[in-house]
Amino acid sequence: MQLSPPTIHTLSSKLFNSYAIDVLRLDVIHPIVSGNKWFKLKHSIAAAIAAKKGTVATFGGAYSNHIIATAFACKDAGLKAVGIIRGEKSTNLSPTLQSAMELGMELVFVSREEYKQKDRLVRMFDSTYYWINEGGYGIDGMKGASEILQATDTANYTHILCACGTGTMMAGLVVGALPQQHIIGISALKGHTGLLDDVKKLLPETVQEKQFQVLHGYHFGGYAKHPSALIDWMEQLWLAENLPTDIVYTSKLLYAVSDLCKQHFFEVGSRLLVIHSGGLQGNNSLPVNTLPF
Repeated sequence: MQLSPPTIHTLSSKLFNSYAIDVLRLDVIHPIVSGNKWFKLKHSIAAAIAAKKGTVATFGGAYSNHIIATAFACKDAGLKAVGIIRGEKSTNLSPTLQSAMELGMELVFVSREEYKQKDRLVRMFDSTYYWINEGGYGIDGMKGASEILQATDTANYTHILCACGTGTMMAGLVVGALPQQHIIGISALKGHTGLLDDVKKLLPETVQEKQFQVLHGYHFGGYAKHPSALIDWMEQLWLAENLPTDIVYTSKLLYAVSDLCKQHFFEVGSRLLVIHSGGLQGNNSLPVNTLPF
């Protein structure tokens, strides 16, 4: 797969209270398998090929970054792909699912209740499928995410911040960070108090003593909720920084960073690295021209 190198965007506006903050733009590495998606998928795709599995199957919702990324990665690797989609099939498929189908992914729609019983769903399908958890959650996903900080020189940062869904990327960042660096995850889910435990389950014992935490309260009403206040923030951020964000993860992450800076959460002299995990395709769920980018 042809990947471009990530870039560093230095935040310079007053939105961040003059702290030294860089954004690692993983969103620019690929137009479809963007952000953290390739990192979380790469080892699973390699494992499927090594195991001579011809089909990869996974789970996701109608606007899942993971679904579209898996569809492309499988096509690129010469593998078939099956997506188990949460919710009944609608008359008009989301842009994400339309694109996944065009890339050759077979979509199987299940009710939200059935979707909760993933182990049962796995048993219903061909035993030769190679299964990847929703969002790439698992040791392979964590291993790939641990390589994110190798993309550029990150040794001088005191804090590394990311948005969290399953916690896979955060776990990888904890593994890849230096002992003195503090990892902060901003939860995109409302009330998911078990997120930190999900992160810890992926960590080897040797890194459990590293500094990391999850902050809640920046979800704007829940996963993928995007009230007008969030849309206004995304527009403000774009006008001030020329930085595109998505409605699910990165907009809420950058809002959290701005708010924490205003609260003087970070010690004087701190240097922050914010991980832009991509996922801009999720904005396709918005009406045309809702956002200025």
